[in-house]
Amino acid sequence: MKRPLAYVTAAWRGDPCEITEQAAKYCRAVYDAGFSPICPTLYLPLFLNDAVPEEHKSGIDMGRDLLRRSRVLVVCGGPVTEEMKNDIATAQRLGITATTLEGILTVKGQGHRRR
Repeated sequence: MKRPLAYVTAAWRGDPCEITEQAAKYCRAVYDAGFSPICPTLYLPLFLNDAVPEEHKSGIDMGRDLLRRSRVLVVCGGPVTEEMKNDIATAQRLGITATTLEGILTVKGQGHRRR
């Protein structure tokens, strides 16, 4: 069965090791919910230098292209950052469903509803 692509966005803050660990956890949860997670934060820093303006822009462009190809945008964690708001606005403009990680886990019966 082919899994639909799910673009993962979050407030990526902290040291690079912590960010990578958190991104991997989010991606695993998205995978367990039946999607193929797309998370540029996990691989773009391996070859792009965000401090170089041209490479920073390239990273944004690559991320937007991957979001366009995704069926769903999964918003993880909080608080919502400007980058996350941009991802949400892009998804809305393209007609891509945006949801939270808790939302897809609840729908798949793996999460717990808050009361």
